[in-house]
Amino acid sequence: MKKIIYTLLFLLPLGTLAAAGTVNLQSVDIDLSDFKTIQKGAKHYVNYCLGCHSTKYMRYKRIALDLEIDDDVVLKEIAPEGARIYDQMHSAMNDHDSKKWFGVTPPDLSLIARSRGGDWLYSYLKGFYVDKSKPLGVNNTIFKDVGMPNVLWKLQGIQTPVIKNVKGEEVISYLELEEPGTMSRAAFDQMVTELVNFLVYVGEPVQLERQQMGKYVLFYLLLFGVIAYFLKKEYWKDIH
Repeated sequence: MKKIIYTLLFLLPLGTLAAAGTVNLQSVDIDLSDFKTIQKGAKHYVNYCLGCHSTKYMRYKRIALDLEIDDDVVLKEIAPEGARIYDQMHSAMNDHDSKKWFGVTPPDLSLIARSRGGDWLYSYLKGFYVDKSKPLGVNNTIFKDVGMPNVLWKLQGIQTPVIKNVKGEEVISYLELEEPGTMSRAAFDQMVTELVNFLVYVGEPVQLERQQMGKYVLFYLLLFGVIAYFLKKEYWKDIH
C-alpha cells in the first residue's frame, strides 16, 4: 500500500503538468549513426558546457573509439588544452566555487539525456529569455527560475517573452528575438542539435550497437520459434 501511495504522489505533479499543457517541447533530430554530428557536439560541449558541467562517465578515449577517429584528433579538436586521452570529462570548476557563484553545484550531465530526453534538452537550450527579476538576468520557458546562465546567448542572441492572458493568468506565448546573435536561427538550431546529439550518445554510448544487435536477436528468436514449433509437433504426433 505504501508503494502505491508513493507512486501516486510521484505521478501527481506529472499529471498536473500534462493537464496544464504549459510545456511544449520542440522536436530534435537525433542520429547516433552520424559520427560527424556527434563529434561537433562534443566540441560544442567542451567549449560551452564543460566549464561547469562534468560528464564523468565518459573518457576522451571512448569518444575516439566510438566515433572512429584518431586520439590526436580528439585531443586537438575536442579535448581542452592539457587533457590526456584517458582522462574523464571532468569540469575544471570545483564544488566550493560553484556553490559560491551559483548557490548549487552544477550537476554532472552524463545521464541527463536519459533522464530528461533529447527533446527536453533541445527545448531547454533554446528556451532562455531575459528576466531582470532573476539574479542571473535570465529565465527559461522549460525550466522556470533556472539557476543557470544562458551560456549560448552570444550565438543565439537575446530573446524576450511575448505574454498573453489565458483565463486571467499571464503565460508566455512565444519568445521574440530582440537582438540577433552571431549565428543565424538555422545555424544555431543545428549547433544545438549537434550538442544534444552528443549528450544522447553520452547517456548510452552502446545504444547504436545495441539497436544493431537487436535485429540479430529478433531473427534468432524467430528462427528458434520455428524450430521449436516443428519440434513440438514431432514430439506430440504420436500422442494424438
